[in-house]
Amino acid sequence: MSEFGSNIKISVFGESHGEGIGAVIDGIPAGFRLDTDKILAQMARRAPGRDKTATPRVEKDFPRILSGVLNGVTTGAPLACLIENTNTKSGDYKNLLEIPRPGHSDYTAYVKYNGCNDIRGGGHFSARLTAPIVFAGAVIRQILESKGIKIAAHIASIGNVSDERFNPVEIGEELTDRLNTESFALIDKSKESAMRDEVARAQKDGDSVGGVVECAVVGMPVGVGGPLFDGIEGQIAKAVFAIPAVKGVEFGVGFECAKLRGSENNDPYIIKDGGVATKTNNSGGILGGISSGMPIIFRAAFKPTPSIAKEQDSVNLGAMENTKLSVRGRHDPCIVPRAVSVTEAMAAIAVYDMLGEK
Repeated sequence: MSEFGSNIKISVFGESHGEGIGAVIDGIPAGFRLDTDKILAQMARRAPGRDKTATPRVEKDFPRILSGVLNGVTTGAPLACLIENTNTKSGDYKNLLEIPRPGHSDYTAYVKYNGCNDIRGGGHFSARLTAPIVFAGAVIRQILESKGIKIAAHIASIGNVSDERFNPVEIGEELTDRLNTESFALIDKSKESAMRDEVARAQKDGDSVGGVVECAVVGMPVGVGGPLFDGIEGQIAKAVFAIPAVKGVEFGVGFECAKLRGSENNDPYIIKDGGVATKTNNSGGILGGISSGMPIIFRAAFKPTPSIAKEQDSVNLGAMENTKLSVRGRHDPCIVPRAVSVTEAMAAIAVYDMLGEK
C-alpha cells in the first residue's frame, strides 16, 4: 500500500517514467491559506538537474493542484496534486528486464509482481516518487509552523566528511529558517567543498557514495505519542524508511547509548523559563514514545545510489546464468543533498498525523 497515516492520509501514485506522479492528501483542515512560493521552494530543493551531485535529468517538478484548494485556501476536500514527467529516457532500462541491478529493487519486484513491474527508472520504487511527498510535506509544514512547530534538516555526512550536529538542547529559529532554503544544507558551510570532492571522486570512478541526514523537529508540545506501537520513534521511522535508500534511523544519541552508563545517558530535569526541560537531550526529545518538549532529533542513513556505471556481477533471469552489468542512464552519484527536503517532509507528515491523536 502506498498510503500513510491515520488522522491524515497521504496516498502516493505514479511511476518514474509514467505520464506523471502525484499525491492525494486527505484530512487537511479547511480555511488554511497556502503559500505557493514556499511549496515551490521546497520542490526546487529536491528537484533533479540543479546540482553536480544530482542526476542530470531535468524536471520542473511543478505540482498542479487538482482539488482541495480554492483561491489559495484549503476547502477541506482531499487535496490532490499531479506532477508531470517530461524528461524520460526509457530505452536506458531495456536490459534490466532480465538483468537486475545489484542493490536495487529489480529482482525482488520481478518476483513479487511476476515480472509485470515497471522497470523504467525504477517504476514505483524510484526516488522520483519523493517529489509528491515533498509537496505534501510542504503543505503540512505550513500548518505545523502556524502551531509553532518548525522542522529543519541538514547533510550530517557524505562519505567520510561530516558536518556539525544540531545543538540537541536548543536550535535557533535563524538556523532552521536558513537550512529550509538551502539545496546543499549544512550547519558548517566550510564542509561543502570537501563533501563535493567526495562525490566527485566517486563519480569519476563510475561509482556513488552515501551519507547521513540529521533532522530536528522544534516546538513539539509535551505529551504527543504513546507507548509500544504508538511511539513517536516508530511513526517517524515508518515514514522515513519509506524514502528509497534509507537503511537506518536513530534518535538522540542513537546507537552510541549502548556504550554509555545510565548516569551518562539519562537527561537530568531542570526548570527553565517556568517549565520543565532537560539539561541534555540524549533521548532525542522522546521518552516512552512520547514527546518531552525538547527538540526531536533523528538521523537517517542513506546508502549509495545502486545504479552505477562501474561493472558489477549480476544474473540473466531469462538464461539463468551469471553475467556482468554496467548501468546506463542518468543517476545521482549521491542522493543525500536532495534527500534533506524529503526527510523534512516525512518528519512533518508523521508529526502532524500524531498531533491528531493528542
